[in-house]
Amino acid sequence: MDNLILLLGITLMYSTPLVYGALGGVISERSGVTNIGIEGMMVIGAISAVVTSHFTGNPWIAFLVAGLCSGLVALLHAVASITFAADQTVSGVAINLLAPGIALFACKQIFDGAAMSPIVPKLPKVLGDSFMSGTVWSNLNVNVTTAIALLLCVVMWFVLYKTKWGLRVRAVGEHPAAADTLGINVFKTRYACVLLSGVLAGMGGASVTISIIAQFTPTSISGQGFIAMAAVIFGKWTPFGAYGACLLFGATQALTIILGGGSFPIPSSILAMLPYAMTIVVLILFVGKSVAPKADGVPYIKGSR
Repeated sequence: MDNLILLLGITLMYSTPLVYGALGGVISERSGVTNIGIEGMMVIGAISAVVTSHFTGNPWIAFLVAGLCSGLVALLHAVASITFAADQTVSGVAINLLAPGIALFACKQIFDGAAMSPIVPKLPKVLGDSFMSGTVWSNLNVNVTTAIALLLCVVMWFVLYKTKWGLRVRAVGEHPAAADTLGINVFKTRYACVLLSGVLAGMGGASVTISIIAQFTPTSISGQGFIAMAAVIFGKWTPFGAYGACLLFGATQALTIILGGGSFPIPSSILAMLPYAMTIVVLILFVGKSVAPKADGVPYIKGSR
């Protein structure tokens, strides 16, 4: 029972950053813009949150600043992908290549040449060590970012499937030309969705550095953005589907930690590969069965059919 509660707690902790990145991928791709740059945006959010938390002492402000900074990076992706109809994959890859270098450079400039930041104030926990103290449930540590991620998932589902704006987003992602003839501004809708995806990705990065480890390191965001993109595909481009996929990947990471800390004779190098191996397996099994929005990744040129 102790191990199950511990497994649940670690699963929730490690799945939270993935949920933010996956929700960002869902809203962007639902509008027809592929955002491969989720990983890079999470890195920018991670360093922005640490710097802000260090100088202000307020992790809540840092959490919001992380979203805004990554939103600015997403704006670059939107300009390239939407306004200039550039290849969306190339634009996203460029962000993924640039962001880690920018983050490391900023870290060294701000923290006296150090590749790692000092420990910074963290966001609080919803359920901490004092929760049902003395019982097995005290191992269930839940960060506030986990609760916010679940709330955002519900809100995104409601917006996408129960509001006019959500209907417009889905229409733009499926048939932008038809949506345009009905008076929907395809460019503005896609811009809003890409910017929102950047904000969410930045919050995901912040959930690592000011909620889990309380500092920035060059490996703070080590593939979470790519795993989040796999969760989008596995979850069939739906908020709840992506959330469930993130829980699966988080459980894999949690299992890695529990097995690594036990008496199981499994090499640590093999355990470290489990989350990424699971990602590859999921993509192999489901990438051909999941159907993306029809206009996903296709630049829209006004007047085209």
